[in-house]
Amino acid sequence: MSNNPHCPKCDSEYAYEDGALLVCPDCGHEWNPNEAAPETEEAGVKDANGNLLQDGDTVSVIKDLKIKGSSLVVKVGTKVKGIRLVDGDHDIDCKIPGIGPMGLKSEFVKKV
Repeated sequence: MSNNPHCPKCDSEYAYEDGALLVCPDCGHEWNPNEAAPETEEAGVKDANGNLLQDGDTVSVIKDLKIKGSSLVVKVGTKVKGIRLVDGDHDIDCKIPGIGPMGLKSEFVKKV
């Protein structure tokens, strides 16, 4: 029986040694058992450019967004001040000037 640790990516018990590295045959992940395991980055909410967003940030819309059930459109370049991060599919709650309160997806905004 092998004393190799389980794969950190898929938790497979079949990791094997290949020189100084350990390799997982199930997912193909390779890692050095002597290095400290990388800390999992707290994902947080990131904008379209990968910048971490926080409550109170100002963001700009990067794409025209049609509002369901309405003929209104949030235009490209619209600045939204004082966002609030929430859990869920639409991870930003905000108030858009001229439209009102709504939820946005972080993939359609960039931090200003």
